[in-house]
Amino acid sequence: MAAWRVPSGLRCEVHEFDARVGGAIRVSLTYDDPSRDGKSGEHTDTYRGRFVSLVPDELVVEADAFETDDPAMAGEMRITITLADAPGGGTELVAIHEGVPAGVRPADNEVGWNESLDRLAALVE
Repeated sequence: MAAWRVPSGLRCEVHEFDARVGGAIRVSLTYDDPSRDGKSGEHTDTYRGRFVSLVPDELVVEADAFETDDPAMAGEMRITITLADAPGGGTELVAIHEGVPAGVRPADNEVGWNESLDRLAALVE
């Protein structure tokens, strides 16, 4: 996760990752640019959550929330990643990120996910 699910310009630290239904996850993303404000701290976005559903080779669902005092960044988000066989023997991955807080620009969230998925593709290729 630390190698791929992080947009450029950020470092990822995985504090907790208990990959079972109900298992906890806690991750911090820290900006390389010291002028960037974080959602949870001076330059850091920390979120915590749990795995809602895990189906090997098919589905990962997690529910997460930023550790923040900012109401614009509060609330539970749900990430659903589905995997399916693709033509030619590859794997199709679809990631849906729902409940993104109002304080996160949708375009920024999309750019971050696209960068993360590009990193994942590079890792598995």
